[in-house]
Amino acid sequence: MDLGELGIWGWVLGCVAAFAVGLAKGGLSMVGMLGVPLLALVISPVQAAGILLPVYIVSDIGGLIAFRRSFDRRVLATLIPGMLSGIALGWATARLVNEAQVGLIVGLIGLAFSLNALLRPGLSGPAHGPSGVLGSFWGALSGYTSFVSHSGAPPYQIYVQPMRMEPMLYAGTTTIFFAITNAVKLIPYAALGQLSPHNLSVSAVLVVPALLGVGAGLWIVRRVPANYFYKFITWSLAVVSIKLIWDGI
Repeated sequence: MDLGELGIWGWVLGCVAAFAVGLAKGGLSMVGMLGVPLLALVISPVQAAGILLPVYIVSDIGGLIAFRRSFDRRVLATLIPGMLSGIALGWATARLVNEAQVGLIVGLIGLAFSLNALLRPGLSGPAHGPSGVLGSFWGALSGYTSFVSHSGAPPYQIYVQPMRMEPMLYAGTTTIFFAITNAVKLIPYAALGQLSPHNLSVSAVLVVPALLGVGAGLWIVRRVPANYFYKFITWSLAVVSIKLIWDGI
């Protein structure tokens, strides 16, 4: 079943999912994880991922323009090699993966991290800088889970949030990392047949609400104090993680 067969309800959910993707590219990174789960309410998760990948990439362009001067090169350098290996692993095991199981693992990791941040903030300790070892590990996990279900944000978040970057720098680094990730994913997605003409035609329509979401996300990030910004991200991570755990179970 596709969005056209579902009528207005399918298109409403598709537009909301695309707007969430745009919000993520505008700086509200965790919101983007809601895209595939929302669209998967009306179509298969695999098709949802295939439709949303081009939407992610077009939205990335808006995010790259907005944050072209606000990102941390050192953090990206520690993450990208691991991310590439994670995507390669996802491609190699694409026919064997149970998406619900991967979502369950991602959800458990994300929920543990968000609960720790919410319930035990006094134990967070000093801010940490980039690490080659940790960056490679969390980058690989982020690349793998992003390939499987566009849910690479929790592993990325676990590595980057303790660095306590100011909101614009954090948002820019996040946007550029996932822009590179999504561009790399185009090759295996095309090879696996997830970029069909039908999916691409739906993606083209959903680009419009996604670009509106980029502008809305950028407006929010520039006006929300850092403390509230990170609380919002943490709560968003908790909500999405619970959704992933529920689906996995």
